[in-house]
Amino acid sequence: MHMPPPVHGASMVGKYIHDSKLVNEAFDCHYINLTTADTLADIGKIGLRKVKSFVKLLNSIEKEIKRLRPNTVYITPNSAGAAFYKDFVVVETVKRAMRKCGRKDVNVILHFHNKGVSTRQERWLDDKLYTRFFKGVDVMLLAESLYGDISKYVERNNVVICGNGIPDYSTEDIVPIKESYEKELPHLLFLSNMMTTKGVWELLDALYILKRKGQNFVCDFVGGWKDIHEEEFCARVSEYGLSDCVYAHGAKYGMDKDVFFKRADIFVLPSYTEAFPLTVLEAMQYGLAVVASNVGGVCGQVSDGLTGYLIGGTEAVLTLDYKPDIQELSLAIEALLNDMDKCRTMGQEGLKRYKQEFTLQRFEERFCKCLQTFIRSICSSIS
Repeated sequence: MHMPPPVHGASMVGKYIHDSKLVNEAFDCHYINLTTADTLADIGKIGLRKVKSFVKLLNSIEKEIKRLRPNTVYITPNSAGAAFYKDFVVVETVKRAMRKCGRKDVNVILHFHNKGVSTRQERWLDDKLYTRFFKGVDVMLLAESLYGDISKYVERNNVVICGNGIPDYSTEDIVPIKESYEKELPHLLFLSNMMTTKGVWELLDALYILKRKGQNFVCDFVGGWKDIHEEEFCARVSEYGLSDCVYAHGAKYGMDKDVFFKRADIFVLPSYTEAFPLTVLEAMQYGLAVVASNVGGVCGQVSDGLTGYLIGGTEAVLTLDYKPDIQELSLAIEALLNDMDKCRTMGQEGLKRYKQEFTLQRFEERFCKCLQTFIRSICSSIS
């Protein structure tokens, strides 16, 4: 599995599994870290150091399988692009090593924390690789809506749904940061990397529309600067006349990040593409109404009209050509700004859903159940 660093959704879930008392007591676990990148920017890039590290990783996998002779191998692969090609080699190495051990059936479980198969399956090479990659494996997905991404290659009865969960964070000791605006104003929060594909510009355009309509609010943008730079963002904010209500704070972690969740009312994530963003779960944990794009597995987190609003249509978008509609986005936010009682009710419904489905304990229980389902199935087929 992938574990931090670098820190991203899949690596954090890998750490949760690695550190889980429940998982480690239920199974005899041995871990190999598949990460070869040092930073988020390094993911997908190829260099001599990474090639050497990857060769060493493959040797380690073969040696450990030979030594342990496991009946099950769990892998968290990437789904598309250069990272998939690397993980294709990993999965083939595992299958070959398992066969060398004399296993009658290769019991490999692939747990996807991303998507993208359907966007590349029409390419001749990728189609051939996917056909081989998915042969004889079982798959864990984060949400039912993501099955369409792999449906060409995997039967539904070889798939289980295992949505992620996050730890409960105590906010009692948080010291509020100094604020330069009125506390009674509704607070919007965007928390993700400052990237074009996260819908930063569309959200800024929607805020411009709302401001021109006379809406009063504050919006905090929290996240590290990626392909959007601070200077150009601040220039756009100034051009739109939003300097008194839109603030960019850069990347925040731990308690510094929690401050923004604690004082927010609405969480907004108008991404072009997502799988199952942990930030949405964090927003639900803090009782925030959520406005988000209906992409990937987000509809497995947000109940449209109950815990927030999904934009982009009733069907989850799995392609890479989606961009949020600015008018639709502004109207969804406006509906909450005009009815803060409903906004708070949605936030409380989201908190209930989080406690029922997305705590770390619920994830660990669900994860163990999914693994046991696959293990029983393979044992039954062998007998």
